Amino acid sequence: QVQLVESGGGLVQPGGSLRLSCLASGVTLDYSTVAWFRQAPGKEREGVSSITNIDGSTYYADSVKGRFTISRDKTKKTVYLQMNSLTPEDTAVYYCALALRTYRSNLAADTYSYWGQGTQVTVSS
Repeated sequence: QVQLVESGGGLVQPGGSLRLSCLASGVTLDYSTVAWFRQAPGKEREGVSSITNIDGSTYYADSVKGRFTISRDKTKKTVYLQMNSLTPEDTAVYYCALALRTYRSNLAADTYSYWGQGTQVTVSS
């Protein structure tokens, strides 16, 4: 079955960087879409970024545009989220999610069927 495992979270100071990884198993990435979401305590889940694996096209929420970069390595079945210039407002549990179809510019959580367990990102001095 499809499984997603996130890693790379941790504690970082404001202005710092982290790279999250999402390792997929039980699936090939070719005709899928993978997205990153986040949820901070007391807040609704927010879509952060998505990547359409058939051609590598990407999409970003306005809140992270210019700071975060999503990428993928299909041979490693891994999607990455490089996060730069982090602020305390980026503190959240980050989840990767996968849809077994090609979407573009899609951060609607209910369209993604498979989810990882999440990884905590804390930005604090």
